[in-house]
Order: sequence, then C-alpha cells, then structure tokens
Amino acid sequence: MSAPTIPAPRAGYQRSKAKGSNFEMGAWLFMRLSGIILVVLIFGHLIVNLWLGDGVHQLDFGFVAGKWASPFWQIWDLTMLWLAMIHGTNGVRTIILDYAERPATRMTLQIVLYVASAVVIVLGTLVIFTFEPCPAGADPSLLPSICEAL
Repeated sequence: MSAPTIPAPRAGYQRSKAKGSNFEMGAWLFMRLSGIILVVLIFGHLIVNLWLGDGVHQLDFGFVAGKWASPFWQIWDLTMLWLAMIHGTNGVRTIILDYAERPATRMTLQIVLYVASAVVIVLGTLVIFTFEPCPAGADPSLLPSICEAL
C-alpha cells in the first residue's frame, strides 16, 4: 500500500498577499489587550470601593468627592471609562457587522453606536475633571456634609 500523494498546485497559481488595511487585526488585538487591562482596573476599583474600609457602606457622595480630589483616581477612572467604552463599542461594532445584512442598516447602526459612545466618553470625561463637590456660592443647605469641613 502506497502513501497518499499531495496534488501539486495548479500551474500559474500564486497566492496573493492580502490587500487593505490591518484595521480588523488591530481591533482584534485591542480587544485582547484592553480586556486584560480592564480586568486589572475593574478589580482595583472593586477592591478599593467595596472591600477596603467599611465596604459598600462607605460609598456616598463624600467618598467619590474624596477619591476624585486625587489626580491618581481621576486618571484611574478615566482610563477605565475610556477603555470600557472603546472595548464595548468595538464589540458591538463586530456584532453589527456580523448580523446587519443590509448596508444601510449596518451604516445607521454604526453611526448611532459611535455617536452614543462619543457622548458617553465626552460627558464622563467632563464629569471626572470638572467635578466640584462644594461649588462656591451654593446654598449651604444643598451641599453635602463634607463641604462643612472645608
């Protein structure tokens, strides 16, 4: 019994190099790397907010105001916001590309997705960097208790 033979390639056939951008490869790689970073950021967030100190009982307006007084926690939360939104947007973009059959539907869904993601990123960034727990000139009865100590 002889070993099976592998047919020779067709004459004149040459494998062509892939054309176009590497966007999909970059998006695939981003999902893996951002997922790893997000796991670290989210577990750090949960440990500090829920495990250390009084746990969930410490979470209130004053706790957030105290955290966001530090540039470290502002950058931590900003990084978590941006990575989570871009990671999620890329995942939903992939789902739209897989399941939306008509090009017009696909384009409409992608535009809605990108606009919604941009709005959340911009508003979240503004909240993190412009958060002022004790605005000057505000009615003292409306301010949180941490403002009395300041």
